[in-house]
Amino acid sequence: MKLTKYLTLALLAIAVMALGAGAGDSAGRISSSKQASFANKTYQIEVDASKQWVDTNIDLRPGEKLHITATGTITYEKGGSFGPDGLARNFKDLIHQYAVTDAGHGALIGRLGSEDVAEPFLIGASKDYVAPIANRLLLGLNQSEKDAQTAQGSFQVTIEVASAGASSAVPAAAGGPVEAAIPFITPDLLAKIPRRVSDPQGDPGDMVNILIVGTQDEVVNVFTTAGWVQVDKTAKESALAGVEATLQKKDYLTMPMSTLFLFDRGQDYGFAHAEPVRVVMSRNHLRVWKSPYTAEGRPVWCIAATHDIGLERDQRNNGITHKIDPAIDDEREYVNRTLSSTGFVARRTHAMPANPLTEAKTATGGSFHSDGRILVLVLKTGTSLGY
Repeated sequence: MKLTKYLTLALLAIAVMALGAGAGDSAGRISSSKQASFANKTYQIEVDASKQWVDTNIDLRPGEKLHITATGTITYEKGGSFGPDGLARNFKDLIHQYAVTDAGHGALIGRLGSEDVAEPFLIGASKDYVAPIANRLLLGLNQSEKDAQTAQGSFQVTIEVASAGASSAVPAAAGGPVEAAIPFITPDLLAKIPRRVSDPQGDPGDMVNILIVGTQDEVVNVFTTAGWVQVDKTAKESALAGVEATLQKKDYLTMPMSTLFLFDRGQDYGFAHAEPVRVVMSRNHLRVWKSPYTAEGRPVWCIAATHDIGLERDQRNNGITHKIDPAIDDEREYVNRTLSSTGFVARRTHAMPANPLTEAKTATGGSFHSDGRILVLVLKTGTSLGY
C-alpha cells in the first residue's frame, strides 16, 4: 500500500514537472529573451520580404543596449534588388506610407511596442540601439503592403545584447512608468486650470485634457521624439513648407491648424501626428499653452488634444471644418502612449478636477464626451533636443 502511495506521489511530481516544462516551452522564446540582459545572448532573426513586421519575442528593459547587424538581399518586382539600407527614395515615394519617412525604401527598421503608438526607427545594415522603455522589440521593412505582396528574399539579422538594462525588484511597466499619484498636482492647481479653450469670438471649444510639467525644451523634445511634428501657423508657411518638403522628398505633415485661445492668447505650439496621405482629412493633433503656474520649479503646460476624423459643416458660418472624434479620451490616451514610449516621461497619472467636464460642444458645433479626467505627465529633467 505504501509503495503504491509513493509511486502515485512520484508520478504526480513528474506530471507537475512536465507541465512546468510545457509552460516554459510555450513561452520559451519570450523566456529566453528575458534572460538576454543577464546572459549577453545573441539572437538570429530572419525578416522575410513578405512580412510587414516580425515579432522577435525579445522583451527589452529600460536602458538595455543592443548591437544589431543585418545582411541579405530583397528584390522588388519593379524596383530591383537591395540590401538592409534599402533603395534611395525618389519622387514616386511621396505618395506612399512608409513607417520611417526619411529612410530608404525597403530598409530594415525596428520599433519598440505596439504599431499604433511606437515610433519606428531605421536600423539598416548596422545600428547600436538603447531601449528607452520596457517593451517588445519588432523588426520590419520600410515598405508598403503592396510591396510585400510581390517582394522576394529576406534579411538575416543578428542582435547582440551589449549590456543589461535597468534592474529592479519590481519589473518595469511596458510602455512607460507605472501610474501613481503626484503630490504637487493638487486640487488647488487643478482648480486654476480652465476646463476649455475658446475660439477668436470667445465661444468655448475643446477640452483641456492634458497637463505636462517640464521646460520648453523638454516639452518640444518629447513630442518630436515621439514622432509629432510642429504645424505651420499660417497658410503661407504651409505652402512654402510643402514645396520644400517635396523638393527634399519628405512627407508633409505640418498643415496649419486654426488658432484657439487660453489665458487670453493663441496656442504656443501646435503638434500633429498622422499618416502623410491622410493628413488633410484625418490626423491626431493638439494645441499647447504655457500656463502661468509651475510645479516643482518647472512650467505647467496645458494641452487640448483631439482627433480629426473627417469634415463637417461649421455651425457658426455654414462653412466646412474638421470633424473631431467625439470620444476625446481616446486621443488623450494616444498622447499618453506616444509620449510615454520615448522614455522621457518620469511620472504620470490621471487626475480628476473638482468640476470635471464630461460632455460639451466644440466652437464649431460638434459634440464630444469624456470621463472628465486630466492626464498629467511629468518629464525627466534635462531631456532637451539633442539629448
